[in-house]
Amino acid sequence: MPLDTLLHFMALVLHIDKFLGTFVHQYGAWVYAVLFAIVFCETGLVILPFLPGDSLLFIGGAFCATGEMNLTSLIAMLLVASIGGNTLNYVIGRAIGPKVFNTRIPFLERFLDRAALQKTHDFYERHGGKTIVLARFIPVVRTFAPFVAGVSDMRMGRFQFFNVTGAALWVLLLVLAGYFFGNIPFIRQYLNLIVLVGVGAAIVPVALAAVWKLTRKKSAATVPGNSGTR
Repeated sequence: MPLDTLLHFMALVLHIDKFLGTFVHQYGAWVYAVLFAIVFCETGLVILPFLPGDSLLFIGGAFCATGEMNLTSLIAMLLVASIGGNTLNYVIGRAIGPKVFNTRIPFLERFLDRAALQKTHDFYERHGGKTIVLARFIPVVRTFAPFVAGVSDMRMGRFQFFNVTGAALWVLLLVLAGYFFGNIPFIRQYLNLIVLVGVGAAIVPVALAAVWKLTRKKSAATVPGNSGTR
């Protein structure tokens, strides 16, 4: 494949939320396969967190509202792609994580922190469920969360429950939002800004909660009798 053709194709994929209409008009039903591949790869391969996600689902819903795509087919396809992608990511993390941390290669052993792995495992045992669900709405984080869950050996049954729950919330909320509001001119014009605001709304509460917990831990450590010294 010529380089300029490859670059053009990559540009279409990375900005498919803008070119989705072209895909629908030129390739018809094949657009479902393209969307499936993008969502599956974004959620299933930790090396592809830059693929479009939120805006893609929203625009897909908007095209369903105009009759150019089928709402039921789109939702079903996206659910399978997002659940399957997260599952693949989790399985990869579970397969390679322990092997990497149990390596006896001196070069790698110097950089691997097994205590950190245990802390991550404990964290996912306590908070892994809500992490998997909330991560769906945060770009990049949603790509890494299932991988880390696998590395930390989160139980498969527990992971799948929250995986399906998070996928259902993510797909239904964004696709239906696009279906009902995606063709409003103002929203179409400022979609990228709206997506950024939505991402900020998802990230800020998580960040504030983390800062609050860190502050409480530091405050507790300064209280006499909690320093661990006698």
